[in-house]
Amino acid sequence: TYIKDSEISRFNDSQSTEWFPISPEFLKVTVAAQKISEMSNGAFDISFASLGYMYDYRKKLKPKDSDIKDKLPLFHYQHVGLDDEKQTIRFKKEGTLIDLGGIAKGYAVDQGIAILKQHGVKFAHLSAGGDMRLLGDKNGAPWIIGIRNPRDESKQSIVLPLSDTAISTSGDYERFFLGERGERIHHILSPKTGKSVKGMRSVTVLANDSMTSDGLSTAVFVLGVESGLKLINQLNGIDAVLIDERGKVHYSK
Repeated sequence: TYIKDSEISRFNDSQSTEWFPISPEFLKVTVAAQKISEMSNGAFDISFASLGYMYDYRKKLKPKDSDIKDKLPLFHYQHVGLDDEKQTIRFKKEGTLIDLGGIAKGYAVDQGIAILKQHGVKFAHLSAGGDMRLLGDKNGAPWIIGIRNPRDESKQSIVLPLSDTAISTSGDYERFFLGERGERIHHILSPKTGKSVKGMRSVTVLANDSMTSDGLSTAVFVLGVESGLKLINQLNGIDAVLIDERGKVHYSK
């Protein structure tokens, strides 16, 4: 979205309620995003950009309550229409904007692993920020992967021995600033309030691919401990580690 002539920026700028042709790559990531939105009952939502652009974490700026009230009706994944067969997308509500930042990095990691596999690589560790994919093991032993302490980047809260898996972490420490009353204003927004989600510090999800783990880590962060674990425990081959606002650790089954 920060590249003005990118496909996603051109779609946002068009505000097209008519069907807008997109590339297979754009379609693939958006279809995956919408599936996670359905699965999580809207907790994951690419239309957060409709309101999210008013936050500037570097400049410590947040929207006024009146601006949030004005933009919140645009914040709903069902305002984005997709036609898989015709490879097109459209806005159902004018003023809606999308941002694939919550899932596209996972897709990029998966693409990186696919390239390595094509070149005969059998063992690899590929990461991009909070998203990581492990191909095979590490010389016959598992990779040792740490989940950082959300309040002390020099420490690990948990260490996991892993192989052949994708792991993604969403945390309230990635992009944030402290408000006037010391409250943490971070980049994971609630579709219900338009404000930073409360109650969680970090969510780590393990899955077979990074696009899934990336999207689900955000969804579970928004859902919170009880609803988030309920969702994960219904999904085959998916695991999660949650750290709540008190620093307590919760595990999926």
